Amino acid sequence: MNKELIVRSSSDAVDFALLKDGRLIELHKETEGFNFSVGDIFLAKIRKALPGLNAAFVNVGYEKDGFLHYHDLGPQVKTMLNFVKKATSGKLKNFSLKDFPREEDIDKNGSIADTLHSNQSVLVQVVKEPISTKGPRLSSELSLAGRYIVLVPFSDRISVSQKIESKEEKSRLKRLVKSIKPKGFSVIIRTVAEGKKVADIDKDLQNLMKRWENMCKKLNRAHQPSKVLGELNKASSILRDIFNDSFTSICVDDDVIHNQIKEYVGKISPKKESIVSLYNNNKVPIFEKYSIERQIKTSFGKTVTMKKGAYLVIEHTEAMHVIDVNSGNRSNKAKNQEDTALEVNLISATEIARQLRLRDMGGIIVVDFIDMNNPDNRRKLYDHLKEEMSDDRAKHKILPPSKFGLIQITRQRVRPEMNIKTREKNPNVDGEIEAPIVIVNKINADLQKIMKKDIKKVVLTAHPFIAAYLVKGMPSPRSKWFFDFKKWIKIQPRDAYNYLEYHFHDSKGDVINI
Repeated sequence: MNKELIVRSSSDAVDFALLKDGRLIELHKETEGFNFSVGDIFLAKIRKALPGLNAAFVNVGYEKDGFLHYHDLGPQVKTMLNFVKKATSGKLKNFSLKDFPREEDIDKNGSIADTLHSNQSVLVQVVKEPISTKGPRLSSELSLAGRYIVLVPFSDRISVSQKIESKEEKSRLKRLVKSIKPKGFSVIIRTVAEGKKVADIDKDLQNLMKRWENMCKKLNRAHQPSKVLGELNKASSILRDIFNDSFTSICVDDDVIHNQIKEYVGKISPKKESIVSLYNNNKVPIFEKYSIERQIKTSFGKTVTMKKGAYLVIEHTEAMHVIDVNSGNRSNKAKNQEDTALEVNLISATEIARQLRLRDMGGIIVVDFIDMNNPDNRRKLYDHLKEEMSDDRAKHKILPPSKFGLIQITRQRVRPEMNIKTREKNPNVDGEIEAPIVIVNKINADLQKIMKKDIKKVVLTAHPFIAAYLVKGMPSPRSKWFFDFKKWIKIQPRDAYNYLEYHFHDSKGDVINI
């Protein structure tokens, strides 16, 4: 498995594309001027506490107030509020928390009105970016994420990622962290810390402590509300969370970002610094070079095509996302309907796991797989989907298939869903049409079905623009068809056709029904 990170910079945004074996699996955009990212910490003021909701609205400088629920306060919120009061007044000079007095934990089932009041200063962290008409979701249980550990102030525990399965390794890491952990802080040991030495983790801890102290020094001068600690830039935060030995290339088309990434990779993995390269081919844009533009246009529409003629239909509603699995043409390798259903469902599960990450879909997702009667096959599908989603960084839960073949998924939603427009202006009439590259994929899928019918001569008629594209280049799409099907497809342009109209004909000129 090879992973590549491709970074494209423009005047107002930076796009990050994560590829796995050449396939696009994540797409992120960092836009200039957007001030709310997951992980940012703000010095803010309580606008109003609402006992009915057991939550408070907080002024963080956004047009809509942030939402802070009682369960997101953290057990030691009273200690934090006392710390903020002293730090903002300038009375506190030592921010280590080693000797800072701790208050008693708040009641798990208490009321927000007993803890917070209007105009009170508070430190809050963004846990969900503003989505639609809602303001950011906040927490006052702060955490600072590093490469190997997460530092949690006003607490005193050590916990280890559940993804580290070895009990011996968990014990080793706990002992290691216990020897270096500062008093007044909890430490969460991340999955990537597995097998690491004390020097690596201690260096990470010291970096986080510096970030904490630098943030605290701002509190005395900061106006309210204001951001006092920003997350790392998008490139660094992505690399911090997912970078591992499977990365083979990081390619960037901007000098400044290239230097930032090279410096960061040099810190977290010096042996891998050489994989960071600067892309300087002015003739071909970087996303074109790595076929990312093509994958974007074919992956973000309502219909997503897959191997063997199968396809997904993805619908979005206010309450949930619904994904319908369709078999398209039958696989000629499958022995019976049950085998066909399993084959298509497994292909679809892989694509669905990719789509959830790619679009960053969150909330409730219901997938209508093709019905299977065999319980063993339903188990295979369930296990396969769990395995495919194991790399997903968002918290998620997958329920086993129901009697009707439905699988329900809940996936953490922390930022707006990635929504890319794939339709383009119709050159013939007013309105929009699907992107031409999507139509080329449909032609390929239809041709696969036709080739199974053993028709001796196949002629494709299409709009002159589409016909020209199909014969252009070396190898052209038509040349690839010849290598795949051992049959030459004649292409005839038709001036009278609409832009994306096409038909297949047999030797008599009759239209071939698909």
